[in-house]
Amino acid sequence: MTTHTGWHGRFFEDFVVGDVYEHPLGRTVTTTDNMWFTLLTQNTAPVHFDHEYAKRTEFGQPLVNSAFTLSLVTGQTVGDVSQNVFANLAWDKIKLPNPVFEGDTLHSRTTVLDRRESNSRPSVGIVSVATEGFNQRGEIVVSFERTVMVYRRGFGPRAEASTPTPAEEN
Repeated sequence: MTTHTGWHGRFFEDFVVGDVYEHPLGRTVTTTDNMWFTLLTQNTAPVHFDHEYAKRTEFGQPLVNSAFTLSLVTGQTVGDVSQNVFANLAWDKIKLPNPVFEGDTLHSRTTVLDRRESNSRPSVGIVSVATEGFNQRGEIVVSFERTVMVYRRGFGPRAEASTPTPAEEN
């Protein structure tokens, strides 16, 4: 029997400016997702959790909390962009050009904009990406740029966990 290790994400050395990642997992947003996220974050806008109120708006239905949309699409990128993150440094140029409704299924893609050495931490590099999230109709519902510090290969918690202890070496 052969054992295969799973995908451990990209390290700094793996990023190439101009590469595009089509993230594999889509996610359908539910009423529960929208209500829980909205209430957990103490957002009191009834358009997110009061269906009767939302029926009287121009949309005729609840809008999905835009912070949830940003969070979900960011989460979809983790396996390709920040599985080996040291830290998120920034989210910039966030745009929400189309609404998200309960029942919409979101997908995302990311383009690598820049990569550079860290001036202060030799074990990481800095990567900037642009991400677009889109619904089942192909409409962009969120776009943003994100900058992350990503571990170099051989560094970080995963590298430390795989280093044999002196007792294991004997």
